[in-house]
Amino acid sequence: MRLARVALIWAALATAVCVPIAAAAASPLLAWRGPVYILAGFAGIIALGLMLFQPLLIAGYVPGLPAYRGRRAHQWIGGTLVVAVVIHVGGLWITSPPDMIDALTFTSPTPFSPFGVIAMWAIFAVALLAVLRRRLGLRPRTWRIAHMLLAIVIVAGSVVHGMLIEGTMETVSKAALCALVLAAAMKVMVDLRVWRKRAALRG
Repeated sequence: MRLARVALIWAALATAVCVPIAAAAASPLLAWRGPVYILAGFAGIIALGLMLFQPLLIAGYVPGLPAYRGRRAHQWIGGTLVVAVVIHVGGLWITSPPDMIDALTFTSPTPFSPFGVIAMWAIFAVALLAVLRRRLGLRPRTWRIAHMLLAIVIVAGSVVHGMLIEGTMETVSKAALCALVLAAAMKVMVDLRVWRKRAALRG
């Protein structure tokens, strides 16, 4: 029974991430796009999918993974997320530098651009803090607060950015993935806060 439950959860997670990717791959809009632009677009879709796993891993909600492996996977996926964002932004820069300059300077007329840029800088900030955490002497509590605040910005910015874009992603599967990313982040943040309150009361 336990194995069936684990398999079902993994199948649901895989479906939530893979269906939007498959739907985007079947989009007729790809016929008018170059390979670099397509690579950049799919890097963004993959980055959104990776965000679904991050809160679940850090909270130990992914079945079949011990807590320490979940934390290690969280770190590796965080690094992969940074790479995906760099490929996404770098590919769009190669295909259209003026549009990327407008986006990075918050002068783009497209409504989705500022949300994506803000989420991007928040992702880079988390990665930089993670690398320099010991050198900066950040206390665990300070790190957790900073990480959580930046995670809120990342999730909110990425979800709004994705939902506002009218591109290769299919609407229903995209909305479902964005809703799951948002729900997972909110549940984990609430649960972790409750756990810490209980621990403080016991102490």
